[in-house]
Amino acid sequence: MNAAYSTDGQYIHPSILNADFMDIGTELDKISTADSVHVDIMDNHFVPNLTFGTSMVEQIVRRSAIPVDAHLMIEDADREAPAYAEAGASSVTFHLEAASAPIKLARDLRRKNVEVGVALRPATPVEPLLDVIGEFDMLLLMTVEPGFGGQSFLETMLPKIRRARRAISEANLEVSIQVDGGVSRETIERCADAGANVFVAGSAIYRAQDAAEEISALRELARAHTAH
Repeated sequence: MNAAYSTDGQYIHPSILNADFMDIGTELDKISTADSVHVDIMDNHFVPNLTFGTSMVEQIVRRSAIPVDAHLMIEDADREAPAYAEAGASSVTFHLEAASAPIKLARDLRRKNVEVGVALRPATPVEPLLDVIGEFDMLLLMTVEPGFGGQSFLETMLPKIRRARRAISEANLEVSIQVDGGVSRETIERCADAGANVFVAGSAIYRAQDAAEEISALRELARAHTAH
């Protein structure tokens, strides 16, 4: 499989969940130096919040050159996920817990020319997925509970990241590991050291005085502590 990014690189994906939606164009311009924009799709069923749909992805694609990384926190991913590829997302990540046929879905999405990610809640073990991890371009390990804002980074997820990276490396696969939740200057080094290479950061970037400077700082911290 072709990974969206080299697993030797470190990539920053700001989450627009923390942006000012009344001025989304300007908010996208602030993060133009990022590697992708992370769009959290919530349906008020899989998680207890309601956010965006395909129209937001379409608007971002029209407004900005930055690739869209769509994270689907929705029920019935098998039926709904392809619409986000059709809307123009560069990568589509669905939750393993919400897919009845994850390998089929991954292959269906890839036929639509998008990179495919699979996400796990903190309490979902990674081990059952490792035998088929090569079906995906990216593994998203949530470092907070999905769907709830203002949570602290879960340090207990670091061993999970390490186990996943070790298994991917031993299988000689090019699969990125993304972390989402509580990523900041205080936590990104530990994530990179454990084996993550794609980092979703929301408030750390959008609350910074200079978003571009914060993106650069996070990227450099990750590079300095990369595990591979």
